[in-house]
Amino acid sequence: MSDQTHIEHDLAPGEAEEHSVGARVLGYVVGLGLGLLLTATSFFIAGTNLVWQPSIPVALIVLAIAQMGVHLVFFLHITTGPDNTNNVLALAFGLLIVFLVVGGSVWIMSHLNANMPPMDQIMRMRM
Repeated sequence: MSDQTHIEHDLAPGEAEEHSVGARVLGYVVGLGLGLLLTATSFFIAGTNLVWQPSIPVALIVLAIAQMGVHLVFFLHITTGPDNTNNVLALAFGLLIVFLVVGGSVWIMSHLNANMPPMDQIMRMRM
């Protein structure tokens, strides 16, 4: 009995034990609504003078992280359940690869920029 209640608490929103179509559609609609609300809020904050100007980048970052959380829970069904271990590990590995590629690219570009000679020297070498 305790195992069954433990499993029910590890379901993502919109995931029902009986997997009825109505419950799944409701979960996707709630996720879509939250995603649209967060997107509209981001556009509102970026284009208004009602928010303190230096706080706009922080607010946009917070809203972006919240939207990633909504997508992970409502659409990818990433939960803390024991059956989602492989999904979480695959997500973590994908994030590691993305950060390595982006960070390595920025690092290479910054070193290229620092080690490049000025443009007039490059033009003299071509002549």
